[in-house]
Amino acid sequence: MKKLAHDIWIFDGEPVQFLGLPFSTRMTVVRLSSGDLWVHSPIKLSESITEQIESLGCVKYLIAPNHLHHLFLSAWIAAYPNAEVYGTREVIKKRSDISFHASLNNSKSYAWNPDIEQELFSGSPLMEECVFYHNSSSTLILTDLIENFSGQDFNRFQRVVAKGVGILAPNGKMPLDWRLSFMLGKADARKHLNRMLSWKPQILVMAHGEIVTENADKFLQQSFKWLI
Repeated sequence: MKKLAHDIWIFDGEPVQFLGLPFSTRMTVVRLSSGDLWVHSPIKLSESITEQIESLGCVKYLIAPNHLHHLFLSAWIAAYPNAEVYGTREVIKKRSDISFHASLNNSKSYAWNPDIEQELFSGSPLMEECVFYHNSSSTLILTDLIENFSGQDFNRFQRVVAKGVGILAPNGKMPLDWRLSFMLGKADARKHLNRMLSWKPQILVMAHGEIVTENADKFLQQSFKWLI
């Protein structure tokens, strides 16, 4: 557990294999002004993580921000049966075994909105992600819209591949195949990017790779240069 700023923490979990690369996993936890915990992209649950979470507060919301970040939801639901579960339309369809409280695609007010703003980033038939902005810490919370791997856990071939698809720090961005999938939906995606830029984030957290704590707004602009 690492504290990023007041009332926001990250937990780095075990890597999972995806497309031949060891993908690091990261969970972001926010303590809302109500005192409840908002858990973004839950990682593999362990006794140690459970103890640390309980030291922070009561888990109220579990967030699956896109169709790839759902692997450990069932264990968290079992551990925190009173928590409300939210996901995008795609992940709700994919995980029919899970009862979701509501879809993040809905245009509605969510209980965490006084503390955390959000935007559904769309424009691609392959990639849709709900992004979040924690107001008090000026932290933008992403999942796969930007991947910024250090490459320390990659072998030489994997580093070459990661650099080729654009996900190697310090120049991380959306993977090439997903970027290409936005070709017909760039106008839609630009609207969502403009909302993200309007927040002027000072910290940028993604699920995979190095966190950006300096010039985060400039990093965000550079990583989406392909869209502009």
